[in-house]
Amino acid sequence: MTATPVLHYIYDPLCGWCYGAKPLIDAAREILPVVAHGGGMMTGAQRQAVSAQLRDYVMPHDHRIAQYTGQPFGEAYFEGLLRDTTAVFDSAPPTTAVLAAEQLAGRGLELLGRLQSAHYADGRRIADRDVLLAVATEMGLDAEGFRAAYEAISGDVTQAHFKASRALLSRVGGQGFPTVVLEQSGQYQVIDLGPYLGKPEAFAAWLRQRNGVAGADTIVCAPACGLDGCQ
Repeated sequence: MTATPVLHYIYDPLCGWCYGAKPLIDAAREILPVVAHGGGMMTGAQRQAVSAQLRDYVMPHDHRIAQYTGQPFGEAYFEGLLRDTTAVFDSAPPTTAVLAAEQLAGRGLELLGRLQSAHYADGRRIADRDVLLAVATEMGLDAEGFRAAYEAISGDVTQAHFKASRALLSRVGGQGFPTVVLEQSGQYQVIDLGPYLGKPEAFAAWLRQRNGVAGADTIVCAPACGLDGCQ
């Protein structure tokens, strides 16, 4: 339990609404500590190879996110990655990479943001280890250190992280990704991001006005991805 306010961010790297909320998380990081919890949305049986059906399913969803939040979705994503039937959408490798960057340099959220842009704007395959290593080194992380941390965290450690993140999500009553929770002195407040999507300055002002004091639970109606995929 801590009197210092902390923002818990329960996310998935392949969640479009999490990408939509990226500017809000960036703004929050300027104000208070933000702790990332990967939820494992597209893991195990929920992993998906890219197909025409998947593309047809996610494109209207992504266009809505772009319109609602102002976040850029690139042609390399729509016409490149979403047509690459050799690609697989798997949340585990990029989440492992985020954990590795956090362990190595305290830069997990920074890498997450870069991976989201790499996926949605640049159409890069962020479930591929070579892409993860490339993005990590592009932001200045030591290649060998990152590779070693990634290997150590892959598998059981990542799965335990998913389990803990899902437990937190259940504890606070969250329904999907992103779920953002303000914690202080043992109190948790789930924040409705809906009014702030596309308005990071307003979200920052709200956080400052709250002064880090967690209050009553909030009924969350913001758009989000479900536990097993976006819809």
